[in-house]
Amino acid sequence: MATLHLAKWVSSLQHSDLPEEVVNAVVKSYYNWAGCAVGGSQHPATTIAYNSLFPFFGKATSTLLGQEGMVLADAQHAALLNGIASHVHDYDDTHLDTIIHPAGPVASALTAVAEWKGGFSGQQFLLALAAGVEAECKLGLAVWPEHYDLGWHITSTAGSIGAAIGVSKLLNMNSSQIAHAIGIAATQVTGLREMFGSHTKAFHPGRAAQNGLMAAILASNRYTSSETALEAKRGWARVVSNAKSNVEKSLATWLGMDSANSNGLVQTNGTSSTGRWEILRNSFKPYPCGIVCHPVIDGCIQVSHMMKSEGLRVSEIEAVRTLVHPLVLELTGKTTPRDGLEAKFSVFHAGAVGLLYGKCTPTEYDDSVAQSAEVISIRNMIQAKAEKSLAADEAYINIQLKNGRHLEKHVEHAVGSLYKPMTDKQLTKKFVDQCRPILGSYTEQTSNALWAIGGASDVADVIKLL
Repeated sequence: MATLHLAKWVSSLQHSDLPEEVVNAVVKSYYNWAGCAVGGSQHPATTIAYNSLFPFFGKATSTLLGQEGMVLADAQHAALLNGIASHVHDYDDTHLDTIIHPAGPVASALTAVAEWKGGFSGQQFLLALAAGVEAECKLGLAVWPEHYDLGWHITSTAGSIGAAIGVSKLLNMNSSQIAHAIGIAATQVTGLREMFGSHTKAFHPGRAAQNGLMAAILASNRYTSSETALEAKRGWARVVSNAKSNVEKSLATWLGMDSANSNGLVQTNGTSSTGRWEILRNSFKPYPCGIVCHPVIDGCIQVSHMMKSEGLRVSEIEAVRTLVHPLVLELTGKTTPRDGLEAKFSVFHAGAVGLLYGKCTPTEYDDSVAQSAEVISIRNMIQAKAEKSLAADEAYINIQLKNGRHLEKHVEHAVGSLYKPMTDKQLTKKFVDQCRPILGSYTEQTSNALWAIGGASDVADVIKLL
């Protein structure tokens, strides 16, 4: 009954059920997503997709973010292309417990529908976004980590269902329609980890947004699917995570069907609630690469500043040794990345640019930087050893200079982690830095409007600024 249980939860969820901290987290997630989508709008992955698919566009209803003038597409293609743009720099949000990038699929679909249909208030929009994000993260937890270990890109495999739920909520569909939307989305499983380091990784959340949007629209018109799509013997959870024992129980636990579990979907009775909100466990990236690299980047940037303050040059480095969480080498262990996209999955490149430039922005992931002889020289000095006792946001960095001196740094919690989250001021700077080259003088106005989106009478008016 997991599918119907989730559908009923979505149908009954009201904006008044959202605590203030949850509403604030949803606003931050959308704000960060919008900046990333604008920032990625000019990337080759986005422009190639646009130029390839333009002949197939339908009625122009929805904005393609970050394009000069106002470029519109049909809602399906807008969801796809904005989803690609939002993820291509690997700068988007991350639910640390599952490594899902939750806003990408859900926000991309909702943004397209909000303009296509029109008339949705900020509160309606944020409620739909909250519902979609919660559902995709809970489903991700239910199949984690076996699902990811098999090679699925969990952002898109769970994200298509999250997008379907978000759109279903925005359109005020009933629980039966939502159950069918879940099934239609669940059958469109998208995303292989083998694609990491290529344009196709960014395609995953875009396609998930497109699939979820289509699922909701079909279901709203009485298109049917299985009402046990999640939990059935040949349903989504068992198929995408066949190595996980008792996955049906895991679904029940994370969807709040097991009253003994305090971490399931939040259940409210008007006066109290149980469960936890996953969006409060969402994080925002200060660096545009795999989040497991961030502790090493933090440490290397700190050492870079230390060296500069003492008049030391990078050329004086003999060797760089790091201790990292095992996921770092599994996810970002590329030793010889060929271009900027592959470099996003190289802790060695991440450490090198941190040491050399004392920063790590999208510019440091240009192809020319990844192929720079100076960067490659430092990259080749870096050693990374996995240490199981370390937390995922922790690292040790030891820099050996040619004169025998050692510079050491222990990063207990990386910037952007749950223990050291980015501030609103830092998020605003990140947004402005990405958007100003594209939006120009409208950047601050757009930023302010996004921070205040909860009070918008029609969110389409805010989206048009992007």
